[in-house]
Amino acid sequence: MVIRMGTMSEEILSAHVGKDVVAGDIVIVPVDFIMGQDGTTSLTIQAFRNMGGKSVHDPDKFAIVIDHNSPSPLESVSNIHDQIREFSEEHHAILYDIGEGVCHQIVPEKGHVLPGGIVIGADSHTCTYGALNSFATGVGSTDLAAALISGKTWMKAPGTIKLIYSGSLPAGVYSKDVALHMVGKLTANGATYKALEIQGDVIDSFSIEARMTISNMAVETGAKVGIMRCDSMVQQYLKGRTTEQYRGVDATEDARYDKIVEDDLSALSPQVSKPHEVDNVVPIAEVAGTEVDEVFIGTCTNGRLEDFSIAARLLAGKQVSRRVRLIVAPASREIMLRCIEEGILDKMVRAGAVIVTPGCGPCVGTCGGIPADGEVVLSTANRNFKGRMGNSNAFIYLASPATAAYSAINGVISDPREVFE
Repeated sequence: MVIRMGTMSEEILSAHVGKDVVAGDIVIVPVDFIMGQDGTTSLTIQAFRNMGGKSVHDPDKFAIVIDHNSPSPLESVSNIHDQIREFSEEHHAILYDIGEGVCHQIVPEKGHVLPGGIVIGADSHTCTYGALNSFATGVGSTDLAAALISGKTWMKAPGTIKLIYSGSLPAGVYSKDVALHMVGKLTANGATYKALEIQGDVIDSFSIEARMTISNMAVETGAKVGIMRCDSMVQQYLKGRTTEQYRGVDATEDARYDKIVEDDLSALSPQVSKPHEVDNVVPIAEVAGTEVDEVFIGTCTNGRLEDFSIAARLLAGKQVSRRVRLIVAPASREIMLRCIEEGILDKMVRAGAVIVTPGCGPCVGTCGGIPADGEVVLSTANRNFKGRMGNSNAFIYLASPATAAYSAINGVISDPREVFE
């Protein structure tokens, strides 16, 4: 059943507070799930104790994922992990320890996200779950601590920008290219504190994995959420992951938007984000031939089964260039196992890839592939800021798994459409 009243975000917030909510309203809302990760949870624990917290409001709706430093690369980090494990045990929270995977894969994968729900996480890319028709957003560690105690959080209802992506993508062009195109067009501040409603024929044709890639990068435009419709694809994804009842949310035809952007992507080419800003996006032709030292395929943006399937098809029977390090990090243990079962990792390793622990290590520069000074990295991650991968003197380009894999073979940024031609 689909509820219809206002924008998707206004409807979800209204349903949770029991009254009509419109953009600009300040509201206190109950939350359906809360997520913390090891990079921020120590601050949350400190704030929780400073607030006099004695217990977590609903431990079954709170998960901590140890993914940013997994396994621990330092003594100091190991002590933080020990603190997190003790807090989790004390308050009966859900704990996903090292090797389970990236928080933004684990939380939906384990059935913690439902359409029409409100999810907050102490990580900016919590907006990923908008692909499941959820109002999901990142918050600070202090706000997360308050929500753990009260079961609620406060926010200003965002205005909404509606993005309609029509047409049919050319061969060799994927959801990551759509995500980069979105960020490039809206710019890094073009949707600050807005909700993005993302829809159209292109989105309808995507799997949930592909949709997550786009919702994940909504925050790179400054947006609070990147929400999509609840359709049969969402319902199929949730089968076997949850037994809870849920209702999808859609907007009315007369919902009020701050802006509506219609974009036919039938002629879209592979997109690449150049250093050192995510919105510095260009068609691949402008950077083709750029030599690369390291290629990274993984992260909460593109570390899923579909991503590795695409990359493996390009790598099968080929060899990674001798001057390139290809690092691969599955987004979860479940994905790694599926990749093993389907022979995907076999193809990648035989081609010269190095497989690292499911987690965030290479992306955030904590472990698993920190580049040297002056090196060029082509990554499937969501950010390319200076120092993002652990070295402020490196240069990070962002692209799709297809572009990444094909470039790893050639040793330079290369257009994957050449394979299909």
